[in-house]
Amino acid sequence: MVILGAGAAGLFCAAVAGQRGRRALVLEHNAEPGRKILISGGGRCNFTHLEAGPSHFLSGNPHFAKSALARFTPRDFLALVEKHGISYREKTAGQLFCEGPARQIVSLLLAECRQAGVRVLSSCQVDGVSKDDLFCIDTSQGRFRSRALVVATGGLSIPSLGASDLGYRLAQQFGLALVTPRPALVPFLLAAAERTALGSLAGVAFEAEVSCGPARFRGQALVTHRGLSGPAILQASSYWQPGWPVTLDLLPGVDIARRLQDERRRGSRAEVRTILAESLPRRLAEWWCGQQGLGKPVSQMADREIRRLAESLHAWRIVPEDTEGFAKAEVTAGGVATTELSSQTMEARKLSGLYFIGEVVDVTGWLGGYNFQWAWASARAAGQAL
Repeated sequence: MVILGAGAAGLFCAAVAGQRGRRALVLEHNAEPGRKILISGGGRCNFTHLEAGPSHFLSGNPHFAKSALARFTPRDFLALVEKHGISYREKTAGQLFCEGPARQIVSLLLAECRQAGVRVLSSCQVDGVSKDDLFCIDTSQGRFRSRALVVATGGLSIPSLGASDLGYRLAQQFGLALVTPRPALVPFLLAAAERTALGSLAGVAFEAEVSCGPARFRGQALVTHRGLSGPAILQASSYWQPGWPVTLDLLPGVDIARRLQDERRRGSRAEVRTILAESLPRRLAEWWCGQQGLGKPVSQMADREIRRLAESLHAWRIVPEDTEGFAKAEVTAGGVATTELSSQTMEARKLSGLYFIGEVVDVTGWLGGYNFQWAWASARAAGQAL
């Protein structure tokens, strides 16, 4: 069998199939395998999330990922990490990172492939694929023929690492439907007027609850020179559609109206911005009061002013102009429609022997190791079926 793509899904699928006695060849157009793995998690590779489950994924069919995820869990991949003696740590509530460089995960995958007799061919460009009794893959290094073809080419995110639309083109060539690919886990770009208004806040990070459509995420947000970023923003971006508003609660869990009323009742002479700076970064508190025209002590605020300020802080509504696009997106949402694939094996329903796994499929995880877990789980599902 031939696997297109030596990323997380492609290498793991090859290793699983090879260990079952299948002859596997992995073709990679980059000069080295696993380039996206190497930069993931700030170079430490957030290789899974202990709580990864179907509810943490977006897909046209929210049930599609259940089978693969149930049959290969985060604990299963963690056992493999421990088998290879890789030190790891839990960074934030279930997010597992390598203690050392991300290259350790690439080395793990390549070691598993070597043990299984898998051949990995780098710097191999795919020129075309056809099908008669076998799949014929024409490449810069010759023609390969195989009874099975696994497409693990990833999405369009981070083109500087060699992202390609090959997987989508192959799906369409063989009559499979696509869900339009779009950037996900990506910073928001704001309109010029809003960027100017927020210019003095560039670099300010703060805790927020970010809502977009049906999604709500609590975590860090960051003002950039071009818009908004940070984990909570990236999470919400996967659900965003052009024209949709994004709402930020700048003081989640804080009853700021009561706090201000209590200060006023005590006759406090503190300015509003000083009180807000107890819960917000000072630059943000000062900017917010400036926008609201509040340069006075809390003792001089009327009830309606307190209510209006509280409402604005708990519901800062922004309509992004766009996202930063595939160049800054961590993953690609959309892809090969799940209606076209078996959830048990990842095989195309219309064409025996053709498989799609990993990011190229319309299954997109949250930030925090979920997308790697989908790569491992979908790869194993296909590897066990080949």
